[in-house]
Amino acid sequence: MHVMIRWKVKPDQVERELESLRAVYEDMRAIRPEGLRYATFQLDDGVTFVDVAEMTGGPGVLRQVAAFQDYRATLDERCDEPPAVTVLRQVGAYRFP
Repeated sequence: MHVMIRWKVKPDQVERELESLRAVYEDMRAIRPEGLRYATFQLDDGVTFVDVAEMTGGPGVLRQVAAFQDYRATLDERCDEPPAVTVLRQVGAYRFP
């Protein structure tokens, strides 16, 4: 399963968002959950973020990442636009995992 998640945080919450995301990735590197490939991008406007994830075992793999659970529990209070999830169906790729 490949998904894209897009959300927008309040301008005064950008630094808090970045700190929270750093904690999530630190936890992921420590735990190394099987079946998970995950990347987060900050768009040019500085307040919009996009995740691209591959979860071979489904989204339940994120339950292993405690920092992600903490992050998600507080995300709504930082958002101007809540996360929108889109399932991606790959039709081609070149050197893209």
